[in-house]
Amino acid sequence: MLTGIDTGFFYALGDKRAEALQIWKKEQLVVSVITVYELEKAFLKGAFPDWSRFLERLKEACTIVPVNLEASLRASHISQGTGIPALDALILASLLETGCKKILTKDPHFLEYKKKGLKITIIK
Repeated sequence: MLTGIDTGFFYALGDKRAEALQIWKKEQLVVSVITVYELEKAFLKGAFPDWSRFLERLKEACTIVPVNLEASLRASHISQGTGIPALDALILASLLETGCKKILTKDPHFLEYKKKGLKITIIK
């Protein structure tokens, strides 16, 4: 099963949280290119000091998906219908477009999106 991961997952991974480490090793992970953008932005502000090496590991461990036309249209409906912020709606929509049935995030507002067969989990 494809597991989509949000930006917050990488903070949990950086904190070496057991749940995140286990998921990193065992799951088939999908990440939105928007998440990569957010991580790069955090790096530029001083987070993730070993970012370039980690980015290489991320590219090996995860499928990085773009935001295509369908995802952007879907994201507008998600954001409008739930109040989820635009970037998070784009992340969610791009993960859904790949067929993810499980999404891991630290953002509780993702739980506003309800879809049968989709499990959104808040990672601690």
